Amino acid sequence: MVRLLSADSFLRRPAAVAAAGLLAAACAVQAQGRGEDQLPIRIEANELTGRPDHSTVAEGQVELSRGATSIRADRLEYRQADGIARATGNVRISREGNVFTGPEVQIQLDRYEGHFVEPTYFFSATQAGGQAERIEFLGRDRLAASNASYSSCTPDDDGGYAWLLTASRVTVDFENNEGTAEGAVLRFYGVPLLAVPYLSFPVSEQRKSGWLPPTFGLDSKSGFELAVPYYWNIAPNYDLTLTPTLITKRGAALGTEFRYLQPGFSGELSTHVLPDDRVHGGTRWSAHFLHRGRLPGDGLYEIDAQRVSDDDYWKDLDRHIDGLTERLLAGNARAQWWHGNTELYARVQRWQVLQDLDAPIDSPYSREPQLGVRHRHEFGGGLRASVEAEVNRFAQHDQGVLSQRPDATRAHMLGSLSWSVVDTPGWFLTPSVSFNAASYRIDRDDGRRNVSRVIPTFSVDTGWVFERPSTWFGRRYVQTLEPRLLYVNTPYRRQDDIPTFDTAPKDLNFTSLFTQNPFSGVDRVADAHEITAGAYTRFFDEATGAEALRLGLAQRYLFREQRITAEGTPSDERFSDVLLLGSTNLIPDWTLSGFAQYNPDRERTVRSTLSARYSPGPFRTIGGSYSLVRNSSEQLDIGWQWPVYEADRSAAGSGACVGSLYSVGRVNYSMRDERLTDTLFGFEYDAGCWIGRLVIERRSISRSDAATRLMFQLEFVGLSRLGSSPLRALKDNIPGYQLLREDRAQP
Repeated sequence: MVRLLSADSFLRRPAAVAAAGLLAAACAVQAQGRGEDQLPIRIEANELTGRPDHSTVAEGQVELSRGATSIRADRLEYRQADGIARATGNVRISREGNVFTGPEVQIQLDRYEGHFVEPTYFFSATQAGGQAERIEFLGRDRLAASNASYSSCTPDDDGGYAWLLTASRVTVDFENNEGTAEGAVLRFYGVPLLAVPYLSFPVSEQRKSGWLPPTFGLDSKSGFELAVPYYWNIAPNYDLTLTPTLITKRGAALGTEFRYLQPGFSGELSTHVLPDDRVHGGTRWSAHFLHRGRLPGDGLYEIDAQRVSDDDYWKDLDRHIDGLTERLLAGNARAQWWHGNTELYARVQRWQVLQDLDAPIDSPYSREPQLGVRHRHEFGGGLRASVEAEVNRFAQHDQGVLSQRPDATRAHMLGSLSWSVVDTPGWFLTPSVSFNAASYRIDRDDGRRNVSRVIPTFSVDTGWVFERPSTWFGRRYVQTLEPRLLYVNTPYRRQDDIPTFDTAPKDLNFTSLFTQNPFSGVDRVADAHEITAGAYTRFFDEATGAEALRLGLAQRYLFREQRITAEGTPSDERFSDVLLLGSTNLIPDWTLSGFAQYNPDRERTVRSTLSARYSPGPFRTIGGSYSLVRNSSEQLDIGWQWPVYEADRSAAGSGACVGSLYSVGRVNYSMRDERLTDTLFGFEYDAGCWIGRLVIERRSISRSDAATRLMFQLEFVGLSRLGSSPLRALKDNIPGYQLLREDRAQP
């Protein structure tokens, strides 16, 4: 999906020197000139004195309010002659949760010129604040602050801050959406981490060109990597991020991300270029282009293509590859049109396969092109029909180390007619007839060959839902019993002379067992004369409706031998493997689940999975799973997020930053190979006003090779993050992982 441009990601920069804070202060003091100057002023005080047309003085618990802005002070004087208001003594300005205090503020109300002496400020949006030596108001749209500071920490007994952002001078220009900071320094426990002599930043939610926080990382393949992104706001609907990068082992690189947004289309182009890789040799690069738009009528189109320079790219620079399949890179161009219940579509698809001689993978066929139409129709009375007609040109460009497979052109049509004889909450009965027709023109070395076949299927699907009240462990539940039967009759048609272009066996589970064909795609249709029987029983909490327990059992019975099977050999076993599953959260804080595929003829389990997770509260989760595929793999996987030490913030006394230490990790162990495949281990330290993360990730590339990456990040609460973020790795690897700021108020 094309990402919408967000101002927040560009505003949170370490060198911005409390720009958000100073901006909020200016808004609060100047609010009367920004939409509130037409509202009446209300003044309350213990004593009001003055002379008409000269001055007014309010003393003792003075409060001036206009709209959302409130100013409190010991004394307030307003001179009508020059329009100057001066508040002194415990001055407190509040607006929308933002609070500013100081000994004195003076402002000319018509020109909005004046000053605020030694102000201290706190902002509700970031739960952070700071102080300045002086703020100068230079008109309705400009201000300047000297010796400003910003932090979300509270000072310790010696007046020090865990982290503190300071600047010698900050200027803000609202009209031009520009702020500048001079002498900006970010200190962490007194140690300067980042110093910028001068920079500019946006003062509103509009984007502005400028440097973004640097990122750095360390891994065994590339060494230390430092990246310093620069954001260029080309136009309101165009932007470009340039990321010069230094990689110690490999050399200098440049990353780019160009984004655009128009009424009829949007997209982005990302590249990463390493001109001279000192380890691998030569120029290496990656590119990802994503574009979406609208077509005349009710149509959409999309172009999504990703390519890299070489087969080893995924081993060395995988973080620059988007998507889940790092060795299989897609290139798609497709369009779709809708008219009522009819859909027209077209696609061109071509793959880049990153092959490895030690572990080759099958290269999928490209579609050059794919053209099709789908239509659905409701006749009424539960009668439904659907049809799909499609033409594909299949080609394979990257054979790699695999055997040569022929190209082909295929035209197919799929159709079905079903009738919901009964369709009630407690019972359904749906007979249907369908067909799979396909014609192939296969390019072989000995010449083209034409093959056609039509395969009909008749099926009846029926199921029931029975309910009854039940009580377990003193709690009331609604228990269901949900039996289901599926009858399928498909005649045998020879198909072994047809290659498989887009077809694969379905994973055997409760969903695929209750389908007419055990294959996905078009090229294979299994002959079948069978009935599948299964049942669920579920327990729902009567008060909340949440599912507390599920148990399931299913098996298929063959009335005759099946000649086309997922295994590739005929099967005369009357009874299929038995599928069993169960899941429950009846035990407080526990989630348990299991799945088993049992072969009754061999009297052994073919495949099984068991998992358990214990989550007694926020930031506390530990889980494990065991999976077995007979004669193939046996894996043990454990992941956790758990406190090593958790501070009691309510007993922190002075409010200084106190810390909680959490351990995070994941271990995947192959019991068959007796080795660790993937591991992740680290710590998160939450000090209240800052968070530190240190994570080590080891990723297996092959049986004899692995990549290790060290990720370290400092998050300054209310400001920004520095370092290489491990958050994506933690979310992807640890089920139930929570960000430390998701469910906890900031200090």
